[in-house]
Amino acid sequence: MIARLAVIGVGLIGGSLARALRGAGAVDEVVGCGRSAANLERALELGVIDRFAQDPAQAVQDADLVFIAVPLGAMRDTFAAIRGQLRDDAVVTDGGSVKGSVVADAHAVFGEVPARLVPGHPIAGAERSGVEASDPTLYRDRRVILTPLPETDPAALDRVTRMWHKCGAQVATMDVTHHDQVLAATSHLPHMLAFGLVDALARLREHDEIFRYAAGGFRDFTRIASSDPVMWRDICIANREPLGEVLRRFGAEMTDLAATIRRGDGDRLLKIFRRAKAARDGYVDGVGVGAEE
Repeated sequence: MIARLAVIGVGLIGGSLARALRGAGAVDEVVGCGRSAANLERALELGVIDRFAQDPAQAVQDADLVFIAVPLGAMRDTFAAIRGQLRDDAVVTDGGSVKGSVVADAHAVFGEVPARLVPGHPIAGAERSGVEASDPTLYRDRRVILTPLPETDPAALDRVTRMWHKCGAQVATMDVTHHDQVLAATSHLPHMLAFGLVDALARLREHDEIFRYAAGGFRDFTRIASSDPVMWRDICIANREPLGEVLRRFGAEMTDLAATIRRGDGDRLLKIFRRAKAARDGYVDGVGVGAEE
């Protein structure tokens, strides 16, 4: 399906895509690109890529499909580097977590959003980073959201959709603004809670003892606080309005919960916990269990 795939950012996301497509026999050649020569050399050793170039303009030469997996803060510079270097029929897509900023960066660089640019976001990841963390099964049975615009070429959208299907992913389409609002609540907020909790506890005087006796629940909940700080700084800035709003609403909920606990209102606590359990069980089991009012 793909003669030459250029992956700009050969880490967990980009490396996993390359490995999945290679495993599916869907790509002939993979060209890697990134700032770290050591990471690219390792990607070559692992067979994730066939060759590499540290200049994005060189990496995309004669590529029929380009996947950009760089931090959101580097997206505009990446677009600028590949402008005028792409094949006329090349399709470009990305893995950024905030689609509004990707669209804005593309418009700023190209003067418009190119018809063969298909903004996308694989809902998959891990707290580890780098090509060593890449996994050919990362996207299997996971969701990928594509956010095409009115000007998006239907053939380009179809090609990117088929690419993700080859990785075993389930593909959905969504409006750019709606995507960023949904992800602010379902992905970005949980990361903020994990980062904030660990940072707050780490600054307590007795933090050594707190972490020493932390149980499995603490480790599970805070696992994502080990994620790449630079990436999450960029996500917060790029999606600051939807994320700021959902944080405000969550803060109000926590204030109310704290007041309920101080009052010793067991009935209300039980109602909250049962409602949360029903919603969580329905999500995990996929059976649509409704929450109590």
